[in-house]
Amino acid sequence: MTQVKTGDTVRIHYTGTLADGTEFDSSKGRDPLEFTVGSGQIIPGLDQAIPGMAVGDSKTVEVPAESAYGAVNPAAIQKVPRSQVPTEINLEVGLQLQVQAPDGRVMPVIVSAMDEENVTLDMNHPLAGRDLTFAIELVAVD
Repeated sequence: MTQVKTGDTVRIHYTGTLADGTEFDSSKGRDPLEFTVGSGQIIPGLDQAIPGMAVGDSKTVEVPAESAYGAVNPAAIQKVPRSQVPTEINLEVGLQLQVQAPDGRVMPVIVSAMDEENVTLDMNHPLAGRDLTFAIELVAVD
């Protein structure tokens, strides 16, 4: 059987879970995830687990936060005056919003705290700082 190497395009089925077993993503009921190994299209820790697998192989991969979405970056958590948030937005902790960065990019943020004067917005990826586990199955290699 052909073993996967860097540069191959592969398709995998996967289920991602947190340390407590909570499932955060899965390809169940969907087409397999397709990507080119080593191209940076997926998180590094998962990408590095694919070479050497053959079609039909399954494995469980533990991916530390540093090889997934990185550590939480305190600089990506900012307080903004409530007056800068449009009044028609019903603010609550956990609400996901989109903000426009000074360079014009639109970025997702999560309301992580708020009080009468300020809203704290977290621009970190929701899985930043989390160790992840993936159950993967190699479906195809092109």
